[in-house]
Amino acid sequence: MALVVMCGQPCSGKSAAAACLAAALRTSSTDLIVRIIDESSLHLGRNDSYKDMVVEKNLRGVLRSEVDRSVSRDSIIIVDSLNNIKGYRYELWCLARASGLFCDTEVDLCREWNSNRQEKGEPAYDSNIFEDLVRRFENPDRRNRWDSPLFELFPSRDEIVESAPVIAEAVSYLTKKVDSKTRDVKVLQPTIATQTVRTSEANSLYEMDKATQEVVNAIVEAQSCGLGLAMNKISIGPNLPTINLQRSVGLPELRSLRRTFIKLAGQYSLSGPPPPTDADSAKRMFVDYLNREVGA
Repeated sequence: MALVVMCGQPCSGKSAAAACLAAALRTSSTDLIVRIIDESSLHLGRNDSYKDMVVEKNLRGVLRSEVDRSVSRDSIIIVDSLNNIKGYRYELWCLARASGLFCDTEVDLCREWNSNRQEKGEPAYDSNIFEDLVRRFENPDRRNRWDSPLFELFPSRDEIVESAPVIAEAVSYLTKKVDSKTRDVKVLQPTIATQTVRTSEANSLYEMDKATQEVVNAIVEAQSCGLGLAMNKISIGPNLPTINLQRSVGLPELRSLRRTFIKLAGQYSLSGPPPPTDADSAKRMFVDYLNREVGA
C-alpha cells in the first residue's frame, strides 16, 4: 500500500488536488485501487469534526482505523483530513511511510476562498474553526523524515488539474518508484544492507522501549509526589520537552499509551528506516505523542 497525505491550510485546494491525483492514478493503471479518505467519506461535517479536541481526537482514531482497513498491496490511499496538524502527519507516516502533497496557498487567499464558499452556501469552515486550524498549521519540511518525499503545488499560481506537472510527478513516484529528489526510476531489489536492517531495527526498538519506560516512570513518580501538578507540567530532563498533562493519568492508561506508541513505531519500521537509536530522540517523540493524546 502507498499512502499520500494531503497537507495545507484549510481551503487551500487540498480536496481538488486529491481528486486530480486520484483521477491521474486511476488513468495510469487500471489495476490500482485508489481511495480518498476525508470527512465526507466518513459522513462527517467539517465543522463538527474540529469543534473541540475530544471530537478531533475521535476523528483521528477513526481515520487511523480506516487507513488500517484499507491496506492492500495494490492500493493507494489519499488522506485529506486532519493534515494541518504536524503530529497527525507523523502518525500517518509511521503507519505507512506516507508521501506528502502540499498545497502551498497564502492564508489570506484561503480565507477569501472560505468566505466565498460560505456566501454560496457550499461546504465551508466556520470562521472560528478556520482561524484555529490556521493557527495550528505548521508548514511541512522535506528535511523531516515524516514530510519526505514532499510534492508542492501552488494553487494560487498553478491550475489544479489532472495534468499538472506536480500531479504527474507524484503519480510517477507512486507507481514507478521514482526518486523524488533525483527523479530517477528506482527498482528496489533486496541487498545485504536491507537484509541486515532488522538488527539495527531491533536495537532501535529496544532503546525506544527503555526510553519510553523511563518517561512513564517519571510521570508516575511526579504524580505520586505531587510534583508539577499545579502547572500540569512534568520535566523529564534537560534539553527535553516538558510533559503537559491536563489531568492525572493512571499507570494502566500510561501503559496502554506506551504500547500504542511502540506499536506505531514498529509499524513504521516495517516500511522505512528504524526508529531513533538514541534515548533522547525516542523520549522527545514519546512526549510529543503523550502531549497530543492527554496533553493540556
